[in-house]
Amino acid sequence: MSPRLPSTSYNHEQLTCFPYGVGHGGEGMCLLVQMGPHRILLDCGLTDISSLQTDGTPPADLVLCSHAHTDHAQGLLALHEAFPQLPMYASEVTTALLPLNWPEQKPKEIPQFCHALPWRSPVEFRDGLSAELFPAGHLPGAAALLLTYTAPNRTYRLLYTGDFFLSNSRLVEGLSIESLRGIDLDVLIVEGTYGTARHPHRRSQENQLVERINLAIAEQYSVLLPVPTLGLGQEILMLLRSHHLFTGRNIDIWVDDAVAQGCDAYLELLTHLPTSVQNFARHQPLFWDERVRPRVRRLTPDQQDLIGKSPCIVLTEQAADLHQYYHSSSNPWLILLADRPGRNVSTVTLPTTSPSGSVDPTRNPAPRRADNIKPTTPLIQVETYLLAQHGDSQGTTQLIHNLRPQHVVFVHGSPTYLSDLTGLEELQNRYHLHSPAVGTLVELPIGETFIQPAAPTETNYEGELTEFGTVVTITLPEAIAADPRWQHFADTGLVEARWQGEELVLRGLPQRELLSQSNDARVSPELECCANCRYQRGQRCWNPASPLHGFKVTPEGYCLVFEPIPPSSED
Repeated sequence: MSPRLPSTSYNHEQLTCFPYGVGHGGEGMCLLVQMGPHRILLDCGLTDISSLQTDGTPPADLVLCSHAHTDHAQGLLALHEAFPQLPMYASEVTTALLPLNWPEQKPKEIPQFCHALPWRSPVEFRDGLSAELFPAGHLPGAAALLLTYTAPNRTYRLLYTGDFFLSNSRLVEGLSIESLRGIDLDVLIVEGTYGTARHPHRRSQENQLVERINLAIAEQYSVLLPVPTLGLGQEILMLLRSHHLFTGRNIDIWVDDAVAQGCDAYLELLTHLPTSVQNFARHQPLFWDERVRPRVRRLTPDQQDLIGKSPCIVLTEQAADLHQYYHSSSNPWLILLADRPGRNVSTVTLPTTSPSGSVDPTRNPAPRRADNIKPTTPLIQVETYLLAQHGDSQGTTQLIHNLRPQHVVFVHGSPTYLSDLTGLEELQNRYHLHSPAVGTLVELPIGETFIQPAAPTETNYEGELTEFGTVVTITLPEAIAADPRWQHFADTGLVEARWQGEELVLRGLPQRELLSQSNDARVSPELECCANCRYQRGQRCWNPASPLHGFKVTPEGYCLVFEPIPPSSED
């Protein structure tokens, strides 16, 4: 990594950004911004802070933390211990949630090193330098950080979004673009977690998840959801507590200790949550409730053997050892993993059974069905779901176009996804676009007029299409295989094609989906079910008249608008 920027390397008009971590892969976020003579560290999600200690002096004049997620905050305590006099700031809610990043220490043993800042009220830290916090959605307390530096000749403004979300979720109100519009922004540092992907409406995402859980419970599956300590788990609990499909259902929702601590922290901050949530809490407990169905209960070690004997829902910390939930007397399990860019469920390690019938967590089998394993062996099925916590491309570009900065710096995402964003023509023509690697200094000169930046490397691939009677062949250059996404796409060598308007979209078929489809053949061709319906493709229903339209369906599923596969379409 490049050496840290020296404190004397500046002029009054200088704006730079030096990344110590940009959220690629498993690394956290940590950016050093220099505005004239002032050095501001934005987040510290590093597991190893040695890069911030190169000369024994503080790496910045102050630290601002956007929110309490581990990949943005886990290095703050070590940084404080190394430089106790280095001031650190965050929103009031974030300062309360930060101790959950260090579960090995008792909360009372963690010093109160982070100072709380108010919302939407500029605070001056040094002569000519101030910061203002705006609620960013995504997580309670998450803030977009607006830095203002007044130089001798002009004023400069830089906004760091941290992780942001424009839509309202169950426990957090979304980022308000209206509150930011008209601030005359020079630099925007924005996350690009989902690249150019577009998502369905938030309510649609919630309904699809609840429908899938509901279907699994109806089929006598228990459902296991690995989630972070903060954020997604609490959102799902609130969703299940308030959704009409689960209100009043006689079912247990179990929450392991790590996620339960996050729930307790939310309860301590109830007055900071949306008014609708506070109103809900006036009538019934927000989380822990063994009286109102569905029952939400803490999972203790003595209850571990009870889990899975009847259909239930379990929320566990995403780093937990999942094999502890499987035992020979349990029902089959559906594991639901939060969808994220690059996630391939075929690589997830799951426990299987040894010859003795006991669970062996060291093996990683293909999915199995109940009719070819012993009745006492748990059936394990893995799927992904989308309940986005970050903005998609539409939200990201909407934010950029409303703020109209000169420079846009994309961080927090895989290099390929960030490259997709910098390749958008609608952005190239209007802004200076950057997607820096760790240790690469980004200079951000501010001019009176916009100079068109050089276009990024072309990411489109030209191929050839050939028709051979009954077969159509599409040939692409081998350069496409250099993209890290190719391995997932070409996992089985089979693809599915569908029309999207005038464009043909190709999708790689993963192993798990193929194996599941191969099992569909065991269903009797005379049975009126999803496996024999003309509208079932890729494990989903595509009949607009069906209540299951767009949802994943089981081979044995059925609805009133079933239509058999025409004889000419059968394989």
